[in-house]
Amino acid sequence: MQVPLYQAKAEFFRMLGHPVRIRVLELLQGGPVAVRDLLSEIEIEPSSLSQQLAVLRRSGIVVSIREGSTVSYALAGGDVAELLRAARRILTELLAGQNELLAELRQSDPSASSVPSVPSARPLPVPQGGSRLP
Repeated sequence: MQVPLYQAKAEFFRMLGHPVRIRVLELLQGGPVAVRDLLSEIEIEPSSLSQQLAVLRRSGIVVSIREGSTVSYALAGGDVAELLRAARRILTELLAGQNELLAELRQSDPSASSVPSVPSARPLPVPQGGSRLP
């Protein structure tokens, strides 16, 4: 029996649902990156990075490249980079909308001026040790 398209999409987005995987994909947008460079950028345990790379590789979203003793990873296609750019645009619009709403609330209620601003879009922190977020 064939999986419905909506279920396949849900599985795809679930696969992307880990901050380390998203960070890896962001780093690979510029081209292949050696595992040692990914480790220095992401700052997690090698075994945790290896586990996340394996998930991405099994899904077919990245490919591994071996040159001598160096293993690098690359995006399997340009559509992934476009998806990440689209996600950034969506998040930027959502956060801009939240800031606009917050400004309206502050104007209508002077006591609301102590409410902090919504932060601008920035990369999510990566958990140490590659632990799953709740």
